[in-house]
Amino acid sequence: MVRGEDGWFVDENGRRLLLRGCNLGGDCKTPYRPRNELPTLEEFRDFRGASFVGRPLPESEAPEHLDRLARWGFNVARLLVTWEGLEPGGPGRYDDAYYDYIERIVALAAERGVRLFVDPHQDVWSRWTGGDGAPAWTLDMVGFDITRLHRSSAAFVHEEAGDPYPSMRWPANYSRLACQTMFTLFFAGDDFAPGLRLDGADSRSFLQGSYIAAIARLAGRLARYDAVIGVDTLNEPNDGYIGLSDLSTLQRSVSKSGPMPSPFAAMAAGSGYPTDVDVYGVRGLGQKVVGRATLGEHGLSAWKDGAECVWRREGVWDVSCGKPVLRKPDHFAKAGGAEPHFAKDYLRPFARRVGEAVSKAAGAGRFMLFIESVPTVASPHWSSEDTAASGVAGAANAGHWYDSVTLFLKRRLPFVAYDQEKSRAILGTRAVRRYFSEHLGRIKRRGLVDMDGAPTLIGEFGLPFDMDGAKAYGTGDYRAHVKALTSYYDAIDENLLSATIWNYTASNIHARGDGWNGEDLSIWCRDDYDAGRSETGDPADAGGRALAGFVRPYARAAAGRPVAMSFDRRSGRFEFEFEPWKSGPGQAAITELYVPEVQYPHGFSVRISYGAHTIEDRPGHALVLIEADPGARLCRAVVERVRA
Repeated sequence: MVRGEDGWFVDENGRRLLLRGCNLGGDCKTPYRPRNELPTLEEFRDFRGASFVGRPLPESEAPEHLDRLARWGFNVARLLVTWEGLEPGGPGRYDDAYYDYIERIVALAAERGVRLFVDPHQDVWSRWTGGDGAPAWTLDMVGFDITRLHRSSAAFVHEEAGDPYPSMRWPANYSRLACQTMFTLFFAGDDFAPGLRLDGADSRSFLQGSYIAAIARLAGRLARYDAVIGVDTLNEPNDGYIGLSDLSTLQRSVSKSGPMPSPFAAMAAGSGYPTDVDVYGVRGLGQKVVGRATLGEHGLSAWKDGAECVWRREGVWDVSCGKPVLRKPDHFAKAGGAEPHFAKDYLRPFARRVGEAVSKAAGAGRFMLFIESVPTVASPHWSSEDTAASGVAGAANAGHWYDSVTLFLKRRLPFVAYDQEKSRAILGTRAVRRYFSEHLGRIKRRGLVDMDGAPTLIGEFGLPFDMDGAKAYGTGDYRAHVKALTSYYDAIDENLLSATIWNYTASNIHARGDGWNGEDLSIWCRDDYDAGRSETGDPADAGGRALAGFVRPYARAAAGRPVAMSFDRRSGRFEFEFEPWKSGPGQAAITELYVPEVQYPHGFSVRISYGAHTIEDRPGHALVLIEADPGARLCRAVVERVRA
């Protein structure tokens, strides 16, 4: 059992833990197909015939993949599931085969000592709105016609647009009608669309109730596996239109790429009134207007025949003399007479509802709750009172962090970074590295300050392996990727953070990447595996990419309070300092270090300042077990590379 305490993850023996692992996996966003390619339109629209059994791992291959994760030092995995996979056919119509499959994968991970926490994943709401996550029936019930969303510009959908996919276009869907409408209804439909009823309930109660019931049902199934430590509330939730003061302007966006409508322009285009909008692209160090484009087709509505735009029915806009007219530009600016605060007024109550349902299904105190907020915009909020009321074993701050320049441009520029939170560029290699550490520290402080001392696990970070024109696929030279990953992990170590890299995709191939919207961030590749390519020469590492960047020594568990940790990849020197305790009832005295062969191919030496150690050899790595002198104020462990 793992719980949160004073900003740390803590095991059943009281040891402070650093959880390091991966997201499993990137292809969980789409139904299972034996081929990693774009589905036909017929396949895409047949949502009732889709199955997620086989995501993230084909069951016959799962033991080998999970053994690889353990070999690479991963003691945790963020296990992706989708609401669509759990409840694909309609409210209460669960796919029991998928639940059974997930349980079998969890059992295999548990046998290998890999902890898991479940991530109900979404991006821009659903596959039919350009992302993944929610079932198609959620859109249908509020009145959308899923076959018209792309043509009406209510969403930009890869499956409808075909190849090639514009690089990193999918985040711009957060500004399109379908995604913004669904998130607004999911979090605040009772406040902003009270006229909409779904099965007799307001849209917020109905949509959240269906989602939470599906997740709680899975939590109940997994409660008997000690390896499962928690459940995420929802990947990267979005605030929709909540809090916007002027619908005629583009006030906020996750990313500006391609045509970017204001909320009112999106509403008009989605109802068949073509609208001219700004087109954004990359200029210099930022995303700027590069042209104009028309969204929508005359007379083509994203809404079903006989249905009307939810927001037109609420009087937000109307048609006068054949043209759309904005009536209530500040409709979403107030709720109950007050300015809404998304994290406090909507996300926090939602997280409590998830926690309460999970605790009821799995047992009070069984699972931790991993909480996220809108990336780069708002902190999650939580308190000890919320923990007590919801019955969970504590909350964790599960925020995400990316080197946005590398991610969006698919190029590594080590001397340039961009702070999205503060809208500023950082120039200079040293300044960039300082920024990485400072920004991660900023995220960690939010857990301590805004979440009442909650520990932080960076739920996602990583880089595109097809950067620089995917030239590494031809050369096999991943040194640029190793350098980038090293800078990320150095900053994570400096902040003593837990983290799960995005991602490990079992179906990844060079031609299609992770199989979703042009992403290719997997640390493992099927093509390289089938070709027998191993960066270490060991067949057990075949398929791994840039291993030296993420297979690193670290302290997995400390019998005391960790103080500092660092690793110099070039020299091979690893240092860990901690304040040891005198072991008492329920406390273990053993501190555990993971030391991989990837970094120490010819062996290593260990020095302990105050205490003794033993070494256990495991496949591909060793564990250094330290019993520190309980009388020492500070214990330092140093691991150094043995030269050939």
